Amino acid sequence: MLPDGPQPGGAPLNVAYQLNKLGLKTQMISRIGADEKGMALKSLLEKWAIGSQLLQTDPQHATSEVIASLTDASEVKYEILFPVAWDFIQYGTEPRSAVAAAKYFIYGSLASRHQDSRDTLLDLLDDTNAIKVLDVNFRPPFVNAEALEPLLLKADIVKLNEAELAHMQVLFQGVSTGEEAQVQFIQNRFQIAEVIITKGASGASYYNNSQVFQGYGQEVKVEDTIGSGDAFLAAFVAGHHLGLPPEEMLSNAMDLGAFIATKKGGCPDYEIAEYDQFKRK
Repeated sequence: MLPDGPQPGGAPLNVAYQLNKLGLKTQMISRIGADEKGMALKSLLEKWAIGSQLLQTDPQHATSEVIASLTDASEVKYEILFPVAWDFIQYGTEPRSAVAAAKYFIYGSLASRHQDSRDTLLDLLDDTNAIKVLDVNFRPPFVNAEALEPLLLKADIVKLNEAELAHMQVLFQGVSTGEEAQVQFIQNRFQIAEVIITKGASGASYYNNSQVFQGYGQEVKVEDTIGSGDAFLAAFVAGHHLGLPPEEMLSNAMDLGAFIATKKGGCPDYEIAEYDQFKRK
């Protein structure tokens, strides 16, 4: 809910939308209320050709709302209402079959803030041999080491921003300074080979076992930063799927993140040719 009206979004939807734009088939596992906003979101998924077969409808809880305040071009503050329908995602045959057949299973830490969705997520993580991609998303007051630890132990790839990397050290008694040392602590503590650190306009780092790759951003005129990190992750996963060189994966991810920052909202309408023209050659 932006000051000038509602926009569809949320990290998993933003990632699915961008992956779909990049030509990869996606499905969403989530839960909406039996209300007007929920029906509108379901219609959008169908319009965007994002699989909605796994979208559950909750008869008791409302579709999620997030109150977004734009403090300036580089910062967005969020009030994430609780509880809402996606806190009660149910385990079942259809989501189990979908994740078992998937090549990538992308999930966020915020989805574990309520026991119902947390239990479903942990069960689904046990059901698949897909590459498991965890997007750490610390939104106070929903920051909990006990809930986060099992998600990290299941992950093959983890994405964090700089602030989340620092906070992880506090949560798990890690290293006080130095990005490489802090990432190595996470890799060793949770047996995670691949870690991505996003740094906004300063670029990003990609750690693959003992190898480190650095990428640098480009200057753009920012409309808002909503969904830019999710676009980054989508482009990275698409590159990972194609087996691109690490430097190219990083460059494409930063370019899509920067491109979406020039647009309004996390799921803006655009043609892929527009992004291709924007990309650094």
